[in-house]
Amino acid sequence: MENKEFDVLLQEKTRDLNVILEKFLPAEEGTQKTVLEAMNYSVRAGGKRLRPIFLWETYLLCGGNEEDRALVEPFLAAIEMIHTYSLVHDDLPAMDNDEYRRGKKTTWAVYGETMGILAGDGLLNYAFETAVKSFAYAGTTEKLKRAAAALEILAGKAGIYGMIGGQTADIEAEGKKITEELLLFIHEHKTAALIQSAMTIGAVLAGAEAEQVQALEKCAYNIGIAFQIQDDILDVTGDSSELGKAVGSDAQNDKQTYVTLNGLEKAEADVAALSEEAVRILDSFAGENPFLRQLILELIHRRK
Repeated sequence: MENKEFDVLLQEKTRDLNVILEKFLPAEEGTQKTVLEAMNYSVRAGGKRLRPIFLWETYLLCGGNEEDRALVEPFLAAIEMIHTYSLVHDDLPAMDNDEYRRGKKTTWAVYGETMGILAGDGLLNYAFETAVKSFAYAGTTEKLKRAAAALEILAGKAGIYGMIGGQTADIEAEGKKITEELLLFIHEHKTAALIQSAMTIGAVLAGAEAEQVQALEKCAYNIGIAFQIQDDILDVTGDSSELGKAVGSDAQNDKQTYVTLNGLEKAEADVAALSEEAVRILDSFAGENPFLRQLILELIHRRK
């Protein structure tokens, strides 16, 4: 797929996802409307909506029917809400203390720290309120089982054995010498977990076989780990004007990364190996999705 064609498609899909998200966002009314405004502000702050795109494209790859969009859409919205909640909490003074994200004031910087906490809590809970709306569109016992299995995946990957577990390990590792094993645990649970959730939910909702779901979970793991290693590489080799942020901050802050633990050459080789295996897994499926294939490569091998 040509880069220009891919870029146009990505923009179109992002716009489509924004329309779907708007359908599920809560009305800003009632006594609690401030937290609802803060939640919606957070979701509308932008982003490429990559996780719901991964979910939908994997659903199509596995033979999902576009006529069953109503079954899938609640999960598309839910997974983006969970991703957004994690960013809202990451930005808090107790965590990264960031006042800007994507060129806009962060949620806590606009609504205050306490409301920032509640907005994140609200998004995480409302994500599950949204996901269960899929059940009403199941139509058959088989599709109801698929929706229930998808909900279980979403909860597991977002929770204490997923994203929250990874964040815990990351916080406790601050300022300490860490092993490669611990670093990979953090990357797997903080980053790869939600990509795994997206791709396996898409597969499950499409009715994929268990072996296919397992293969896609491995594919998503590779994507998440390679993404984070590439992030570490760009901090060494990137152009600050292209990245939109300063480079070399990891070294200045004495932060241990995949590059500092293994060296630049091995890090680059491992990104290539992880990427190749992810694409090989995708290519093993009977269905074709050139956009999804290109999305994986663009995400892993990005220069900014």
